Parts: sequence; structure tokens; C-alpha cells
Amino acid sequence: MGRLFGTDGVRGEFGRDLTTDLARDLGRAAVTVLRRHERKRLRFVIGRDTRASGVLLERALVEGITAAGGDVLLAGVVPTPAVAFLTTGLKAGAGVVISASHNPPQDNGIKLFGPFGYKLPDELEDEIEAEMGRGGGPAARAGRALSIPRDAPDYLAHVIGSAAGRLDGLRVVVDCANGSASAFSPAALRHLGADVVAIHDAPDGSNINVFCGALHPKVVAAAVREAGADAGVAHDGDADRALFADAEGNVIDGDQVLAACAVAMKAEGSLAGDQVVTTVMSNLGFRRAMSEHGIRVIEAPVGDRYVLERMLEHGASLGGEQSGHVIFRDLATTGDGLLTAVRFLSLAARRKVPLAEVARVMRRFPQILVNVRVARREGLADAAEVWKAVRAVERELGDAGRVLVRASGTEPLVRVMVEAESDDLARRYAKALAAIVHRALGPSPAGEA
Repeated sequence: MGRLFGTDGVRGEFGRDLTTDLARDLGRAAVTVLRRHERKRLRFVIGRDTRASGVLLERALVEGITAAGGDVLLAGVVPTPAVAFLTTGLKAGAGVVISASHNPPQDNGIKLFGPFGYKLPDELEDEIEAEMGRGGGPAARAGRALSIPRDAPDYLAHVIGSAAGRLDGLRVVVDCANGSASAFSPAALRHLGADVVAIHDAPDGSNINVFCGALHPKVVAAAVREAGADAGVAHDGDADRALFADAEGNVIDGDQVLAACAVAMKAEGSLAGDQVVTTVMSNLGFRRAMSEHGIRVIEAPVGDRYVLERMLEHGASLGGEQSGHVIFRDLATTGDGLLTAVRFLSLAARRKVPLAEVARVMRRFPQILVNVRVARREGLADAAEVWKAVRAVERELGDAGRVLVRASGTEPLVRVMVEAESDDLARRYAKALAAIVHRALGPSPAGEA
């Protein structure tokens, strides 16, 4: 059996991989383990996204936590970064987010934050997993479940106050992915003066991420053209990431956002150490742009938790991923799609230039990503045939391209990414490598993703 916790908590199909019994046991185990380290009565802040299963998992978690003697503060439907923010602001012992982020509606997940708003380290997750299944009697005193107090720190006010300027006169389409952003992102941008057109902002429990949001950025790009807007923002289901579209309907990814923010922050003296943290998936064009501007690039494994670890290790103030997770460490402890939106859009508004001009700080190399569904992703490291082919492609590309093959941390996938100077060349190599991965690791019934 593999590790329960992946790169972003526990995640899987509700009722099969992730059940209410598992959630209840996880809640109990979390209290037991964290009490060993905290030595005091624990309060947990719990928030969730808009999936129908979230209510059931929330109830089970509350039962497990309170039975073990922990208290719960229920935040309801909020963005993931809001839970991290509230955990710190309310001086809670831990935060819990019930969300599967960008996954389909039938999936759900549970991820844990520590008292300072950072995701729990692997070692603590492993300790919690080891505690699960051990049972244990009820606590001497059961915990209580309460709503977030009225005087709690205001996450939305925090986001609005983090903008680099107002957005007056800017017409913006916001794709909320029928998720946690729906009640937050349009409100924040409107408060800053933007003329907001909100789409996919009517969650019904089963439509989160369905042909919308950050997984489908061309949807918001088309909506921008149709609305005659200046910009578009696309969030994922739990609103911890943001992608963008310019007025012409061109998609702006996380690499471009990160590059623009890094250059702007260096110019104003707020880019600590003139360095930025990104992942192995970042585009070669990003690395070249940073080199041209005298900014050091620090590389991390994929996952915003690992980006943050590198940021803390090196004292960096900015980091992020191509997928749209951006961490402004002076403002947040995790990726925050709303913060990213107000910061990036206000760069354009302050300079009075189109969003495309802001993103032009880097030129993207053609990058092809193929997700291969496999039966044995854990066998990738020993797949000699795959690595022989990777080395051959790397030799042919030389300095004019890049190859990355890695197993997903959350799904039964191996991701094959190739960058080259032409789209055709990148596509040809990516498809060839994907076929070898498929053959070496065994196809899953679903085939390629």
C-alpha cells in the first residue's frame, strides 16, 4: 500500500478512496499526534470547497476531532489560502481544508496546515498516518464545534489591502470554476474598482472544475474576447491558483506571471536576495528571462509546498509554479489565487499598459505536456527503457530544449514534458517518449489522460 498523503494531502474519489470513516479516523489521529507536539488543547479551523461530498467529510472530521478532545472552528466554503490565513490569525493549532483542488467533482481531499499557516511537513503527515487505525478511547472531555467568530481576521480585506494599486477602468472576466472563488474573487476585484464579469460562479456541488477554471483557461480567454474585456482570470476549485488571459484572448500562465512579478519586485527592492523559486516544470524561457534581469532561479520539486520549503530555506520572498500557484511570502504562507490576481492585474493598471505588455517580460519556448495513465507509476525510477530514451532526446536537443519525465504525486499518471525551439519538434519528442512510458509501465484501463 502506498503512502496515504500525496504532494497535497489525502486525495481520491469520494466513497472509494476517501470515505467518511477515513476522514473521522484522520481527524482523531491528527489530534492525537499534534497534541504530542503542542502539549495543549487543540483548535482546528476547517474550510471546504463547493463539492457535495465536502459537507459529509466535514461532519466526519468534526466527529473525529471532537471525540479526541479537539475543538473546531467552521469556516464553511472558503478558498484554501483563507484557511491558512485564519489558522494563523485565530492562533489555532491546525487548519484543515476539504478540497481536491483542480480534480473532478467526484474526487475530494483533505490537507492540513500547521499553526503558522504552512502545510504540515511530510514527517508529521507520516506520524498521523501511522496513528490511523489504532482506535483509542474518547478524550476525558469532548471538544466543541463552533462557527468562525465575527471578529475573526477578514481574509477578503487582507486580499484587497495587498493590491499594488486600484483597478479602476479595468474590465475583467473572472472564471470562478464553480468553486471557492465564487463568493470572493469577483468581490475583491469589484472593491478595487474593476468592472467584473463573473462566469462559472454558481456552484451546485457537482459542477466544480467542469470545463471551466484554471484547467480550461481557453474558456476565460474566449469570454474575454466576447465581453470586450481587458483581462481574464481563471481560478481552480479551491482558489489557490490563478491563470490569466490578455485582451486578445492569449493565455498567460504561471511562469509569465511569476516572471513579471519577479522583475517588478526587483525594481522596487522587495525581491529578497534577487532570487525566485520555481519548479522543474518551469519554461526554459522563464529561466532565460530571469538570467537577463539578474535574478537567480532556485528550483524545487513540483508542488507549492516544496516551493515554499525552498523559499524558507533560501529566504526568498517570491515563488511559484507554471500551473498558477504563486506565493508572495510577505503576504501569504501558501499559493493564493486571489492575491495573485490583484497583484498581477494591478501591475498593468499602475503602469497603464495592457496585460500582454506586462507578460512580455519572457518569451515562452514551445512546451508540450503529455499525461500518460499507467498501472505502475511507482516503477518509473527503475524503467531503464524510459531513461535511455530520455537521454537520447536530451542529447539531440542540447541547450535548445529540455525534457522532464516525472510521476504525478496525486494521480495515476506519468507526466512527459518536452520543450524545444519549435512546437512540432517538442510534440514529436513528447509523443515518442509518452509511448515508451506507456509500454514500460503498463497502461491503465483509461489510457492516456
